[in-house]
Amino acid sequence: MPYVNQNVRVRFAPSPTGPLHIGGLRTALFNYLFARKKGGAFVLRIEDTDQTRFVEGAEDYIQEALEWCGLFPDESPRQGGSFGPYRQSERKDHYKKYAFQLLETGHAYYAFDTPEELEAIRQAYESKGETFVYDARVRESLKNSLNMTGQEVDQLIASGTPYVIRFRFEPNQEIHMEDMVRGEVVINSSTLDDKILFKSDGMPTYHLANVVDDNLMAISHVIRGEEWLPSLPLHVSLYRAFGWEHLMPRYAHLPLILKPTGKGKLSKRDGEKGGFPVFPLEWHDPVSGAISPGYREEGYLPQACINLLALLGWNPGTEQELFTLEELVKEFQLEKVGKSGSRFDPDKALWFNHQHIQLMEEAELIKAFRSVLLSSGVDITVERIAVLVPIIKPRINFIHEVWEESRIFFQAPDAYDPEVIRKRWKEDTPEKMKLLSAVLEKCSTFTPEALEAAVKGAIAENEWGTGAIMNAWRLLLVGAAKGPGLFDLAAFLGREEVLARMAQGIKQIRN
Repeated sequence: MPYVNQNVRVRFAPSPTGPLHIGGLRTALFNYLFARKKGGAFVLRIEDTDQTRFVEGAEDYIQEALEWCGLFPDESPRQGGSFGPYRQSERKDHYKKYAFQLLETGHAYYAFDTPEELEAIRQAYESKGETFVYDARVRESLKNSLNMTGQEVDQLIASGTPYVIRFRFEPNQEIHMEDMVRGEVVINSSTLDDKILFKSDGMPTYHLANVVDDNLMAISHVIRGEEWLPSLPLHVSLYRAFGWEHLMPRYAHLPLILKPTGKGKLSKRDGEKGGFPVFPLEWHDPVSGAISPGYREEGYLPQACINLLALLGWNPGTEQELFTLEELVKEFQLEKVGKSGSRFDPDKALWFNHQHIQLMEEAELIKAFRSVLLSSGVDITVERIAVLVPIIKPRINFIHEVWEESRIFFQAPDAYDPEVIRKRWKEDTPEKMKLLSAVLEKCSTFTPEALEAAVKGAIAENEWGTGAIMNAWRLLLVGAAKGPGLFDLAAFLGREEVLARMAQGIKQIRN
């Protein structure tokens, strides 16, 4: 018995045929945002009717990826719900009933053509430079119930002859459809083939199961990728054939996520060539053993991933680029989703991650920093990390870069860049550094502000060049020409360590 759509209910309905692509994750995100904005339900349904393509572990991967991103379904195979079960393989007993209903009303028919027979017909068409389509123009001449008596059909079924059930499109009918992204879409039925709805293995195809389950689960809006737009005429026609047109959900087809070049759909191969992930989590292929990188394992924050994906196809209409999930819920509107594909930019992904690190709460950053430092053999107090966080966080794109950027705070340099020595270390530099050491030794307090005043005062008093002094001092403290702010570094190290590094550096560079 179909349910009446009284509330907003959306579904994300992936097939467990492999890892979840970030394009699929974006579809889930837009469904989630729409549901939360409207106070509705976000449903996860696993569409596993094609058991030949089922991949072990894919369903768990999908659910884990959604949870990592904070997109927790209201109903799913894991938590259940009043419209379950939520795996199509567990719902297969009722699909045949709906296929038979279409047979009885004349909207579908049995087809007994074997794969070999259909392939022979295709080849015959191709030899004439034509394309074979199983449609109203040819179906009367093929092996199906449209040109058989009822007795013949019954005999074939009774004898165990394999069959499929196909949808019957009436020719030359205009099918009017409304899409929330693209507006009105009109297709002539003569351009469509009679799709298979029910297979010889007793399982429905995606098309039948999808429409039946959307109706039985009271789905009010179907938000999916534009690759499903060609299926819309069939899905709309199925709703009308079942007499469910008044219950039909509103459709919205999302634009593609394009390659970094802007040409073609983003694929796993693009990620492999460009050195960036296209999956939210690392994927271990159970058949080949191949490992594909994931955003989580590469060090991306889930909030950065969500922010990145939200702006691929949706525009808030303002200059704002950084959003939390809660802010996205507040601002999201399907009407602001564009029709054109959006180019994926790996550098922008890095930018988003960097920005969201800057937005993290101090307590969360302290905890993350301490974990990295402990794993690198540095036991440090929370108070000391609190000093380090504002110095290091502007310099990192990933939390795992904390050690590389902060190593110099805990380990004195054991080598000095020869190129920097050649350019920056002059004959009188050792004497200037010794004079600077004397100034630092007498510095009353070792705060960044006091150190800056003391060093700049010494430079002015001795009429030294600022660049020459600062570069030489950095070389002694860091061993290179790059690194954190010198006054912050020196204050963190403390007087004793700064003077020791300066003395050791002068000695080693001289030798």
